[in-house]
Amino acid sequence: MQNTSPSRRSLFLATAGLLAAPAVARAAPATLRVGNQKGGLRSLLEASRAPAGLPYAIEWSEFPAAAPLLEALSADALDVGNMGDLAFLSVFASGAPLRAYAATRANPRSQAILVRGDSGFRGLADLRGRRVAGNRGGWGQFLVRAALKKAGLEPGAVEHVFLGPAEAALAFRSGAVDAWAIWEPYVSIEVERFGGRVLLDGAGLTPTISFLAAHENALRQRRPQLADLMARQRAGWAWAEAHLTEYATANARLTRLPEDAVRRAFETQRTRAIPLDAAVVSELQDAADRAVEFGLLRQPLEVARALDLGFPLEAAG
Repeated sequence: MQNTSPSRRSLFLATAGLLAAPAVARAAPATLRVGNQKGGLRSLLEASRAPAGLPYAIEWSEFPAAAPLLEALSADALDVGNMGDLAFLSVFASGAPLRAYAATRANPRSQAILVRGDSGFRGLADLRGRRVAGNRGGWGQFLVRAALKKAGLEPGAVEHVFLGPAEAALAFRSGAVDAWAIWEPYVSIEVERFGGRVLLDGAGLTPTISFLAAHENALRQRRPQLADLMARQRAGWAWAEAHLTEYATANARLTRLPEDAVRRAFETQRTRAIPLDAAVVSELQDAADRAVEFGLLRQPLEVARALDLGFPLEAAG
């Protein structure tokens, strides 16, 4: 890794002036237990050197997907973690003592329904009666149902096979399923390395928002640390936007994923921090209402109850 550039130094010096920073410094040293999905928050912070000068320790726990991370977070085995909007809302709706307090948005094209490159499928209607893999209660299931509705196809037009990313990748490549509803970097890995083809993407179908969500105990006891982590995440994404190639190289090294696929994924995603403002809450409420229609949520959910709005983005550097 090269020495920190002036632009990077200035970026992170700016975060040192956060309102939350003095509170962190005054607090007794504490360990923040953070859940990480492969290639996610941890690699972002390490690549951008955002953990430099942390006034508290981070205890990382690695998870292959959002579901086990949310299970650990709900059990208070973690203080905070990063996950997609719908996965979080599904768990919150079940009564989990969690709140989302910070958000990022990726380009909706970073979600896609994939088919194998040698298949004859050219549109969603071609998948009628076919098996489509995707995760239950998250972006995969939502994307399939939203795409079916937009295409005027009935919900049962395809057979949805509920699998996590690792199992779905094997099923897709072996031909056990005909299509796969998935997100980056898995999309780019399949396209770049295994001849996958994007049948359709999430543009106009999904909000593609991710959260930092914390256990209620952490929100009561660790607010300064949570605010500081939010600031470092925001600074990390701002750095990554300006250094996509460098970030792809670092991320590929940390995750042991193909660098060309990782670079393609980041170029597609263009992830950035966003405020949890009224417009975003309204957008998420619409998604939650559709999630009830699509069977992801059992009953209507008031999204505002799932959010802690006491971490304004403008205070995050």
